[in-house]
Amino acid sequence: MCEHTHDHHHDHSSPEETLALLNYMLGHNRHHAQELHELAHGVEGEAARLLHEAVDDLARSNDKLERALAVLKGE
Repeated sequence: MCEHTHDHHHDHSSPEETLALLNYMLGHNRHHAQELHELAHGVEGEAARLLHEAVDDLARSNDKLERALAVLKGE
């Protein structure tokens, strides 16, 4: 399991730093989605269904982050 702290006080002083942070966050979120997917296979019933739905929701959010990155990169 991933253990880390979340510092939400960032100074985005440049577009490059913003891109780097978004890129990092996208990878970080994908890692968490994979962890949740694995957890979902360890439980049954309603809990498993809800975890799989949460993974799907995270995937949609990550797709939006990826598109935002592409826009910021001018792609």
